[in-house]
Amino acid sequence: MKVVLQRVSQASVTVDNQVVANIQKGLLVLVGIEDSDNQEDIDWLVGKIIKMRIFGDENDIMNCSVQDIDGEILVVSQFTLHASTKKGNRPSYIKASKPEFAIPMYENFVKTLEKEFNKKVQTGIFGADMKVSLLNDGPVTIIMDSKNKE
Repeated sequence: MKVVLQRVSQASVTVDNQVVANIQKGLLVLVGIEDSDNQEDIDWLVGKIIKMRIFGDENDIMNCSVQDIDGEILVVSQFTLHASTKKGNRPSYIKASKPEFAIPMYENFVKTLEKEFNKKVQTGIFGADMKVSLLNDGPVTIIMDSKNKE
């Protein structure tokens, strides 16, 4: 499972000209799922997302987590995180899971995140043509891969 965390001042998702999710200060989490992902991947990533100290403290030093600042989280499915660009100029998405596997994993990811965060998590609509808008704060963007825990 791959995620991209973006520290945002605001973020929203629009589908068919309707805003379906909207947050202020917090995290926009883009998540890509592959067939080898499991609950262990979800648990590791959720723990990291909740505790990642990427928000400024009173001295504007990155010492606070999204929980510490009482921030919000918006999760958006993003199969393109598994794009392979090794050959040619057209990315291959063969590693990205099909909806039959990805949707339950995505829903479980969101549910686990809400449980650990003790707060409702906003989401996009899986598989929809989403327009994601964000104001990246910093900018701060962190990439994590549960298969490559660096």
